[in-house]
Amino acid sequence: MDFAKEMETARRIVEDYLGRFFAGEGLEEAMRYSLLAGGKRIRPILAMKFCQAAGGSMEEALDFGCAVEMLHTYSLIHDDLPCMDNDALRRGKPTNHKVFGECTATLAGDALQAAAFQTALSAKGPWRHGGELCKVMAAKILAEAAGFHGMCGGQYWDTLGDGQPHTERELTAINDKKTGALLRAACMMGVAASMGHREVEETCMDAAREYATNLGLAFQIRDDMLDVIGDAGEFGKPIGSDASNEKTTYVTLLGLEACEARVLEYTARAKEALRAAVWPGSAEFLESLADSLAVRTV
Repeated sequence: MDFAKEMETARRIVEDYLGRFFAGEGLEEAMRYSLLAGGKRIRPILAMKFCQAAGGSMEEALDFGCAVEMLHTYSLIHDDLPCMDNDALRRGKPTNHKVFGECTATLAGDALQAAAFQTALSAKGPWRHGGELCKVMAAKILAEAAGFHGMCGGQYWDTLGDGQPHTERELTAINDKKTGALLRAACMMGVAASMGHREVEETCMDAAREYATNLGLAFQIRDDMLDVIGDAGEFGKPIGSDASNEKTTYVTLLGLEACEARVLEYTARAKEALRAAVWPGSAEFLESLADSLAVRTV
């Protein structure tokens, strides 16, 4: 397997598909600006590759994966607003509210959230084991990840404690919701998309959940490290913003060396979770993806 080639192929599929959305002016332009601003497209790629590992094809999970990406993009737009992190750069470009204003940026995020569910519920696929059930299952997974039990809940607790110290346990609980919830949704929705070929194997769904949980924690710790050691040009946003905002991070709690060890530990757990399932396809790409994210520089 050529991991880099597979990753680029999957990313291009996602980019091409996302490019079909929101071609109009006004609010659609603001939505498109952030949706197509770049990024690794990790979430839709995870959805497609979990579907493939579970016996389906990448294309069968494309709508579900892009739905997660729309919801992720909405969260970034809102996260950058003055009432949240008040960031001026995202992925090396001016943030949405800097280009379109706070009102339009807020509405663009709202509209992307709605579009995420519309995209998931409008997905077409050869789901012999209950097509409507598959879409409802995916939408339910996405809703739980987005709401107060997931991303919004994590953001609430994060903003509530701005400037206040957190323990590692508290920080992990917050980040498991803020970062881990949407990664879990992507992986689990990918397994759900494989229902076109067979009923969902519970070991695969359990593995997707556990893999994403550990991947999300490794991803966030690496993110905290890059806010200290990263290159602003590569990272796409100012370095040291967490420190300037007096936010508790894994680096402030543990130091860089211990953070590196945690990243490797969570990555190993993610890979172990995959090996506990019965995969009709191959999970090799997913193991390689976890390894690549553990050493990423952006």
